[in-house]
Amino acid sequence: MKNINLFTPIKIGSIELKNKIVMAPMTRCRAIGNIPNDLMKDYYEQRASAGLII
Repeated sequence: MKNINLFTPIKIGSIELKNKIVMAPMTRCRAIGNIPNDLMKDYYEQRASAGLII
């Protein structure tokens, strides 16, 4: 198997990503009554450098 460096840039179609890390959104478990809140904002700010969040 070929070694893949997750921390190198990649281009997928017209989207340029700074790394190959893709993360699913996990804020549903933090939403109170399905309403976005400050905790959700903090969650995504903390993970903004992770790569692509779907």
